[in-house]
Amino acid sequence: MTIFSSSISSLFTFSTGSLTLSTMLICTAVSLVIGAVIAFVFSRGERTSKGFAMTLTLLPAIVQMVIMLVNGDVGTGVAVMGAFGLVRFRSAPGSAKEICAIFLAMAAGLATATQHLLAAIIFTAIICAVVAVIGTLGAKTTEEKCLKITIPESLDYSGAFSDIFSKYTETNTLDEVKTSNMGSLYKLSYTITMKDSSKEKQMIDELRERNGNLEISCGRPVNNGRL
Repeated sequence: MTIFSSSISSLFTFSTGSLTLSTMLICTAVSLVIGAVIAFVFSRGERTSKGFAMTLTLLPAIVQMVIMLVNGDVGTGVAVMGAFGLVRFRSAPGSAKEICAIFLAMAAGLATATQHLLAAIIFTAIICAVVAVIGTLGAKTTEEKCLKITIPESLDYSGAFSDIFSKYTETNTLDEVKTSNMGSLYKLSYTITMKDSSKEKQMIDELRERNGNLEISCGRPVNNGRL
């Protein structure tokens, strides 16, 4: 009975160096607050999913717990969390900003795991302030869109819409050409960024006049997935 009770009590006893329950709870609370701040700053003004925001919120606390459980062996912890962090980008390509947010959350978790709470708070505040300032300076954002145009086979698609694109778009790239309807139609796929998104309808109207009023679609690129 004594052996059983001692084994049960050992389940609730921290044996990781100087780690205590109160220390773990304080570090976890700080990690969650830092994660929430990172999620707010990096999700503000962006089309991000709730899943990605939740990931940024919880990641510092998860990294912190892993480092604590490996007894402060930062090398082992970084290897484990690096593998976990990169799993997210296997199915959906992540933007540069999302990768930055992931690594910031991991860095904050490493700092709180080693009980450098003030350093974690200051570092996160500095990075988030820089991101907010850059976001303010770059208030005029240009979002890439996928433009699909159907044209008759008689229309030479190379340069057929150059004047319209130069009028309405900042950049335009022909990504794919595909035949349709037994070769009587061509389907062109472009990646474009608009000079002024409010003039999208005017651009489409001019494209319709050029392609004989055949099908045109304009939307977000399919590969811009989110968690």
